[in-house]
Amino acid sequence: MAGERIWDQFLTERDKAHLAALGPRTSYGFGAKPAVLSVDNYRGVVGDRPEPLLDAITTWPNSTGLEGWQALERITELFGAARKSGVPVIHVSGAASEVTGVPRWRSHGLNPEPVTEDRHRRRYDIVEQARPEPGEVVLTKTAPSAFFGTPLAAYLIGQGIDTLIVCGEAVSGCVRATVVDGCSYRLRMIVVEDCVYDRHQATSAMNLFDIHHKYGDVVSLQSTLDWLASYRPDPAS
Repeated sequence: MAGERIWDQFLTERDKAHLAALGPRTSYGFGAKPAVLSVDNYRGVVGDRPEPLLDAITTWPNSTGLEGWQALERITELFGAARKSGVPVIHVSGAASEVTGVPRWRSHGLNPEPVTEDRHRRRYDIVEQARPEPGEVVLTKTAPSAFFGTPLAAYLIGQGIDTLIVCGEAVSGCVRATVVDGCSYRLRMIVVEDCVYDRHQATSAMNLFDIHHKYGDVVSLQSTLDWLASYRPDPAS
């Protein structure tokens, strides 16, 4: 992506000088066999209707506000292009502690969950805009990373997948943790900037900066759609 990036406004003059001294960044690029990884596109982070963040958290404390709804519109477009090109879509959501018996990794410092059984029950339901199609892989997790304690790595190895195109939330939490683990497995990690979202603008931007300069490529939706349109699966793989 050429031109100004989302994180530029948060960089200091020394940061900019350092990046200039390093010279052009080397891209990881797309590999031979990609999959789209949808991380935590569930009800608890967007609620039931689009609302500004400070309004939304009165009902859904973990809401990402309007940014989440805007990203979901673009995620729908990403999924459509991937499926048309024969690229698998993998879905990951949260696993409720009352089902697994495993406590959440963070239980303090949060607004209390609204005391309604319905909202509590639906909090990890994948929303309509990102819903899985029949036959697509759906996993649940009890930690930030989509890899931790799930069969995701085994599935990717078995399918020969070398590239993950990541969308979802939160950039500074589960998306970043997933990207770091994916990079650790030596996968090519592609984060679609238009298709990820968070509650805080500054941390979202700077985590995208870290991902782009350390662990993967942060690219636009349009460049991803263009690549998917040109992708042809290897029938032998």
